[in-house]
Amino acid sequence: MIREATTGDLDALLALYLDLHETRLPDPERAEAAWRKIHADPDHHLIVCDLDGEIVSACACVVVPNLTRNARPYALIENVVTRADCRGRGHASACLARAQEIARAAGCYKIMLLTGAKDEKSLDFYRRAGFDDTEKTAFVLRLNP
Repeated sequence: MIREATTGDLDALLALYLDLHETRLPDPERAEAAWRKIHADPDHHLIVCDLDGEIVSACACVVVPNLTRNARPYALIENVVTRADCRGRGHASACLARAQEIARAAGCYKIMLLTGAKDEKSLDFYRRAGFDDTEKTAFVLRLNP
């Protein structure tokens, strides 16, 4: 089942992010504060794939208000992850499809997705989902922790 995360999903999401790039769980107070902000923001969507009561895949989709493109918003997708033992079964594709539905319903003119993945299998996954890796150039500036 694809759905938006509920307040009770925090621990499951934090555990899932260990299959993304995290190496340890965040400070509980910091995570709880971020969780409250996410749930208070109607433009921030945490989409999860719930398989028999377990969250096995997720992505974040944020709708950003905009003053260009006839004041149409755009969407950002981040933190696309599937539990290692559940990959290749379409769970992340379903999460991305829901993110596209949310973006379309919000009137977004585009969705941007950045990935740190370098392997062709991951890049092909995003291409198959409809994302173009030739249209724009991304730059990232890391800030001190």
